[in-house]
Amino acid sequence: MSDTPAPTVPQINPWIVAIAVMFGTFMEVLDTTVVNVSLPHIAGNLSATVDEAAWTLTSYLVANAIVLPITGWLAQYFGRKRLLMMALTGFTVASLLSGLAPTLGALVFFRIIQGATGGVLQPISQAVMLEAFPPAERGKAMAFWGLGIVVAPMLGPILGGWLTDSYSWRWVFYINLPVGLASLYMTKLFIFDPPYLKRGVRSVDGWGIGMLAVGIGALQITLDKGQQDDWFGSQFIVACATVAAIMLVGFVIRELVAREPVVHLRVFKSRNYSVGVAMMTTLGFVLYGSLVALPVFLQTLMGYPAMDAGLATAPRGLGAFLGMPIIGMIMAKADPRKLLAVGFFVAGLSLVQLSRLDMTATIWDFFWPQFWLGLALSFMFVPLTTTTMDPIPREEMGNATSLFNLMRNLGGGFGIAAATTVIARTSQSNASRLAEHVTAYNPLAQQMLAQMHERFIAAGFDPVTASRAAYAAIAGLVHQQAALLSYLYAFRVFGWIFIVVIPLLFLLKRPEHTTRPVAGH
Repeated sequence: MSDTPAPTVPQINPWIVAIAVMFGTFMEVLDTTVVNVSLPHIAGNLSATVDEAAWTLTSYLVANAIVLPITGWLAQYFGRKRLLMMALTGFTVASLLSGLAPTLGALVFFRIIQGATGGVLQPISQAVMLEAFPPAERGKAMAFWGLGIVVAPMLGPILGGWLTDSYSWRWVFYINLPVGLASLYMTKLFIFDPPYLKRGVRSVDGWGIGMLAVGIGALQITLDKGQQDDWFGSQFIVACATVAAIMLVGFVIRELVAREPVVHLRVFKSRNYSVGVAMMTTLGFVLYGSLVALPVFLQTLMGYPAMDAGLATAPRGLGAFLGMPIIGMIMAKADPRKLLAVGFFVAGLSLVQLSRLDMTATIWDFFWPQFWLGLALSFMFVPLTTTTMDPIPREEMGNATSLFNLMRNLGGGFGIAAATTVIARTSQSNASRLAEHVTAYNPLAQQMLAQMHERFIAAGFDPVTASRAAYAAIAGLVHQQAALLSYLYAFRVFGWIFIVVIPLLFLLKRPEHTTRPVAGH
């Protein structure tokens, strides 16, 4: 069985292989954000609160995070092609059942299946593409793969909003059916297991799988529900965080001593891989944190409708879409560390630029920082992926890509949690500081109060009601400005994080394979 792929693989155009695996990957990554804007509609239709409907997001992310790190082991156990077809089938069927779900409990259950089967797609598709292309062409392959990973989360809210407004929230799931079937058909025809990927394992590391599942699940719930439940003021969050810490530490110890570990942590012996994973975690932290903060900022402070707020993030996707092919073409000739430095610096400046906006900002004030940020992401994502994976042997590629994608997603979870917490907490402190200046001894505050009082009188209010309305308006302005300062502070912090990590690039070695000319391979 293991000998049959050998004569077949060279006959397949690698771009056909890339398209086959990218269908499923794009679909899976899109589903991490496409449901966000549909939550109020789901809650109303299924007789639940928005907080209860949010479990459709949490359940998906938890199941996804649990499966990601064991994908390499699953591929060895079932065979890569068989696992990929099982995952695509499971994800597509779960999408159909999610759209048909009659209750919130059923929807959450089907989303768990979606997340578990979808977690396989990202690392497997990345491993398949890295192996389908010669080393010198991996930059182009990762540029194509990066389009799905970077652009899909940005398109999710836009597509989700349009489908929900135009049809129903159920079409957010039905849209996966043709994509899943197309990917399944192409996978059957064009994907083959490489001859060096030996199927079967002598034993199953049940303790390792169990500790990983419980630890990652508890960590994801802690990140998703922490701010909502007041973090460590909640016994539930404290319990989840404690379980996560104990289980994950136990998992690492178990994997280091197990004869056949479910996750091979030895890949971290490579300096490029360790540094690359750390930087990709940072990239996920800032990318997802800022991606969540901006639409909320536009809706709550600028008054944008949900659809328009989603569209306002489109320039980031446009910049990445234009930049990925360019970076793919120059990767084979340029030093990826220099490209990374440019990417992190420009991305940091773009976020700092967002932190300088105010309530008079127009759509174009948001467009250009977002566009440059998207362009910078292509300079970060493709060189970082190829540099990190360059020293990894082919037989370890599945395991390495699993951990790589897990850390990017966990970084995103930490980034979202940090963004929501920082904005909520600093908004309260900002409001207290601003309110200190609204006193009877501040002539500017008294002048504004008098002007508002006169406006309400002119609008037909009696003097007492006008006075109360003026005080309420002043309080509203204080809270609005406090929230504005909080969002700007978050953008500034995210921008400086990108700039501060640039010195880590000195720890990276120049790749030995991905920058060689094709003739030398």
